[in-house]
Amino acid sequence: MVSESAKVGWEHFSHGSDIGVRGYGATVGEAFEQAAVALTAVVADVASIRESTKVEVECSAPDLDLLFMSWLNAVIYEMALRGMLFSNFDVSISETSLAGILLGEKVDPERHHLAVEAKGATVTALKVARDPQGQWIAQCVVDV
Repeated sequence: MVSESAKVGWEHFSHGSDIGVRGYGATVGEAFEQAAVALTAVVADVASIRESTKVEVECSAPDLDLLFMSWLNAVIYEMALRGMLFSNFDVSISETSLAGILLGEKVDPERHHLAVEAKGATVTALKVARDPQGQWIAQCVVDV
């Protein structure tokens, strides 16, 4: 959730039958990390996910907006490929390239009550920008 004082957090926003994810942070990387937590929260309770396995991803794109979409799609891909959920993320961004670390575990039906499957990040409501206070916001709609 969003912490006003720390300006770090995440939230969901409604969009028809899909759902929007939004991350906030003092840096663009922090906003990307928080949006990935919001993405996981669409699928399952983030608090139920243990950080026992580390997965590294890299992606690049022509601009920050498309890099954000590529980042979320990389997280979705790793969830599907590995049958995992991730609860913690570490992102390093250099211009329009990203190196990310995902921490999580294999899906455990006993503990993880899966709500929906995230199919992909879309360009709908896609935005990576600073607000008037200088806080970074990264958002888009995720197809579920």
